Amino acid sequence: MKLAVVGGGSTYTPELIDGFARLRDTLPISELVLIDPAAERLELIGGLARRIFAKQGHPGLITTTSDLDAGVAGADAVLLQLRIGGQAARLQDETWPLECGCVGQETTGAGGLAKALRTVPVVLDIAERVRRSNPDAWIIDFTNPVGIVTRALLQAGHKAVGLCNVAIGFQRRFAAMLDLTPADIHLDHVGLNHLTWELGVRKGGPEGENLLPQLLAAHGEAIAADLRLPRAVLDRLGVVPSYYLRYFYAHDEVVRELATKPSRAAEVAAMEKELLGLYGDPALDEKPELLAKRGGAFYSEAAVDLAAALLGDGGSALQVVNTLNNGTLPFLPDDAVIEVQARVDRSGPVPLAVPRLDPLYSGLIAHVTAYEDLALDAALRGGRERVFRALLAHPLVGQYDLAEGLTDRLLAHNKEHLAWA
Repeated sequence: MKLAVVGGGSTYTPELIDGFARLRDTLPISELVLIDPAAERLELIGGLARRIFAKQGHPGLITTTSDLDAGVAGADAVLLQLRIGGQAARLQDETWPLECGCVGQETTGAGGLAKALRTVPVVLDIAERVRRSNPDAWIIDFTNPVGIVTRALLQAGHKAVGLCNVAIGFQRRFAAMLDLTPADIHLDHVGLNHLTWELGVRKGGPEGENLLPQLLAAHGEAIAADLRLPRAVLDRLGVVPSYYLRYFYAHDEVVRELATKPSRAAEVAAMEKELLGLYGDPALDEKPELLAKRGGAFYSEAAVDLAAALLGDGGSALQVVNTLNNGTLPFLPDDAVIEVQARVDRSGPVPLAVPRLDPLYSGLIAHVTAYEDLALDAALRGGRERVFRALLAHPLVGQYDLAEGLTDRLLAHNKEHLAWA
């Protein structure tokens, strides 16, 4: 089995490598190719990856290349973990929206739109080159904004599934709180990428006992602290929102915070510099503790589980993925991309049935889906007016003067990445 990782020079990659090494019985990789145009970074990370495999006794071959076509040739699955423009572009995404009094964040709001505009054309080009090399290869997208990027891939006819680590993070956290194994925890996870709620926490599977009420009763304070929301909000909702919902539920508070503290991009850039220094140590043969602060916790486990189900021997697995709605949420179009529990096998994911949602959730999901429609249109066809329309439709913007100001700033800060700008 051959896997290719586009963006293999990311400082995330050792997390992925560690998972591949530990879970080799689940996903028996014979060849792993790390692909990245940043040759110096790639060589550092490739060296560490080989040492991790060697230490854990994994027999697979790890190679590195800056040649995309050569790297994806013959791959059974291609993982995408790109950041077009690097941390410098992320810093801009987190900064200029604040000038308009809006959230500055790399996947939500105006910053998320900027990232989509930079990313979608590049990902579609990569996917087309993968298809020419091996039309049967699965594309697993971890590149944000995952929902919009996955929809672009599926709309273009690619075999693609989107992946996020929010659900697996909740699964691991709740299992520890309930003194259960992660395999014992099934989440009723519903929404869009970075706009989800845990409507139930079930023991043993989709039909199991719902432990969410007792989880909130016993651990509500700790969960609320993790989400940086008041405990009363969780009690009133009776569900657990993703931490990205704080941008919606406490927008003005978040804007004030972001305006008075160092950006996450600056923190990550400093962390990446330190990580790359560690990766260059020829004695290092495991992922360093510092990597846990970089983000992407449990990404490797989620990626292994998904790839194993897609490439396995005919079995299936339940996993939270980003995939086509196809009637799962009846208030959305079939070609919307939703993030829900699905049964995954070699033919792809099939979402599990979802009960009728409270309008408190379905209304926001529908609103953000409409924004994503317009965002994808802007990413595919360009044009200032399409950018403005997407921003005006976003529930975190929604006013024409804000949309105008944000459009001007988005285009000014992204000219080098937008061929049409």
